[in-house]
Amino acid sequence: MNLGSPAARVFFAPGRVNLIGEHTDYNGGYVLPAALELGTWLFVRERHDKRLRVRSTTFPKVVEISVDNLHYSQDDDYANYPKGVLYEFQRRGFDIPGLDLLFYGNMPNGAGLSSSASIEVATAFMLNSLLGANLSHVQLARLSQTAENQFVGVNCGIMDQFAVALGKQQHAISLDCNTLGYHLVPMKISGVSLVITNTNKRRGLADSKYNERRSECEAALRQIQKVRPDVKHLADIAATHWPKLSAYIDNETLKKRARHVVFENERAKQAVGVLSSGTIAEFGQMMNLSHVSLRDDYEVTGVELDALAEAAWSADGCIGSRMTGAGFGGCTVSLVESDQVDKFISSVRTEYTKRIGYEPSFYVTAIGDGVQEVTEQILGI
Repeated sequence: MNLGSPAARVFFAPGRVNLIGEHTDYNGGYVLPAALELGTWLFVRERHDKRLRVRSTTFPKVVEISVDNLHYSQDDDYANYPKGVLYEFQRRGFDIPGLDLLFYGNMPNGAGLSSSASIEVATAFMLNSLLGANLSHVQLARLSQTAENQFVGVNCGIMDQFAVALGKQQHAISLDCNTLGYHLVPMKISGVSLVITNTNKRRGLADSKYNERRSECEAALRQIQKVRPDVKHLADIAATHWPKLSAYIDNETLKKRARHVVFENERAKQAVGVLSSGTIAEFGQMMNLSHVSLRDDYEVTGVELDALAEAAWSADGCIGSRMTGAGFGGCTVSLVESDQVDKFISSVRTEYTKRIGYEPSFYVTAIGDGVQEVTEQILGI
């Protein structure tokens, strides 16, 4: 692929980190994600033969297929994500030309930073521009989610694609996943750094217990709806009403899953005011409580994520730390006093390695903008 030719265009979509509000998105609740400066670059060039060729600098496999024969194939691995987006554009009546696609990313894959959503939204934004489709950023996020749900077969919520598409530098996004109402929340964290720590345990979302947790939440909701049919989502339950309504869930595991959703959703809503007022220490405590709930009630952390969180909590300069993403491996996100970052990294690395047997990886990053075209910056044209 000679993608350095003048015909090439380049697009960037960030990864995302969820600051608080985990596993609330598919339960009709609030989340507080932010786009990262880490992400995925997509180099694209049109072809004249109706063929799609997909390459990545991360994976060795090159996938080539007719754009008129887009289908899921387990062997195609990462390429199923852009293929799914192309397929969704076709379903909406758009004629897809032949394309050369090259993906380059600087995020760890399978680590809970939404590398898949980054690929999807970069592809959707590129096609929107190439085809003159005039879809809004919200529509691109929803189209990308549909591709992952129906084409790839991962039953994810809307949060990842939404944050990747609509992120803004130095802002988090408070998103109501039921209505898609949202507003930007300024991150008043002067003197504080965002440190993402990767367990280096690869987490495959499609074959994890993610779908199992969704089913458990749906089962808990059905039991509550027998007496409260007006409750459409678990996140509709106010924390003050939980003691009464929890009595209608007759299974202890289902009760724990629902309890996490109710109180995590409350934290995600309250976090907006806490961050807006600049009381970062209080927000850090909310992050810690979120991790404990994900560990004890939702049971999606595991020994590696717990080891990272516990090492962070005891490290100098740590304001708060929690797992981020679906869990079962992946990353933690920590707020750390900027002048203590080096000591924090050294301390967490030592404690984690002692407990787990291998080192974690660290990414000190800032909150960046959402998806955009970067042809001029990258190619100078």
